[in-house]
Amino acid sequence: MAALQKSIEKRNALIAATIELVNNNGFHATSMSKIAHMAQVSPATIYLYFANKQDLVNKTYIEVKGKYTDYAFETYTEKMPVAAGFEIIWKRIADFKLKECKYAMFLAQCDNTPMIDETSRQEGIKHLQPLLDLWARGKDAGIIKPISDYLLYAYTINPLSFLMMSEKRGAFKLDATHVEEAYQAAWSSIKVPA
Repeated sequence: MAALQKSIEKRNALIAATIELVNNNGFHATSMSKIAHMAQVSPATIYLYFANKQDLVNKTYIEVKGKYTDYAFETYTEKMPVAAGFEIIWKRIADFKLKECKYAMFLAQCDNTPMIDETSRQEGIKHLQPLLDLWARGKDAGIIKPISDYLLYAYTINPLSFLMMSEKRGAFKLDATHVEEAYQAAWSSIKVPA
């Protein structure tokens, strides 16, 4: 049991080191030796858990995407009306991005790099299925504009990454009023006008 716990701790340390180094240095400047050093394991230890750097980054991405979506959908049920469901999901995503900045920054980096392979990206999209299903329901009911899910995501969720990065740099301080205004702007950008 102690050996299993130690193994889990080493893997978690490698994931945490990958997130921190990628957030601070980018993918290309994050070497396996730097990850091992930060995780306080030998470089050879990495290969007990991951086939190579690509595998490490992909598995880190999927794990972080899981944390993100578990949080986003925790209080949502598919029986909720479309507008109420979207508000709950959106505000949970905003809360996650502002409270779990290191994870949100890592996902933002992943969204903007070819480092994540297509198989892992598709796995990440599966984690968003409740949101995609909500949008489909909203489109079918004439509540949400019948546009691509990519556009819906770009107009509603991606701006949160911009706001998070602006706050991290100290350029903008998000308060509850700003979050509500951002939500209203996101919702009005995708809802069918009454």
